[in-house]
Amino acid sequence: MKLRHLEIKDAELMLEWMHDSFVVSKLQTDFTTKTIDDCIAFIQSSCTNENLHLAIVDEEDTYMGTVSLKHITDSEAEFAITIRKIAMGKGYSIWAMDQMLQKAFDEYGLKAVYWCVAEDNLRALRFYDKHGFLRVPAKEINISGGYTREQIESYIWYQVISLS
Repeated sequence: MKLRHLEIKDAELMLEWMHDSFVVSKLQTDFTTKTIDDCIAFIQSSCTNENLHLAIVDEEDTYMGTVSLKHITDSEAEFAITIRKIAMGKGYSIWAMDQMLQKAFDEYGLKAVYWCVAEDNLRALRFYDKHGFLRVPAKEINISGGYTREQIESYIWYQVISLS
């Protein structure tokens, strides 16, 4: 497993998970309407001052998913991850999450990383709870991602604070 910058060759496999109802059914965005051109545009804008989207790949450099830091500020960022169904249960998610959190704190010098999960996304909630991530009341999180108060209160929130 490794992380690398997204490449145009990843677009077809990215579109695969976007059109897989098992993968996207509980996500915030309606990915089922996305096209290959949307994937290419996302890949071309995947590394900016405010966002970092990296490919999770296997040993043969095959795209397995995307891990992201979004809405990056001087002190915090929002975390996101999505992997292909074929990669689920094989350790890609926790490995990529650990790598991205390390990057957030060590390379970007962030103080906190947060993310949200829909209350009915039981698969994701089990994953984060199983791996020891603590839920945080929405009122305790400083969110820079442009969410409305109503949206903030409708999600389950997790946060990791840098120990350094």
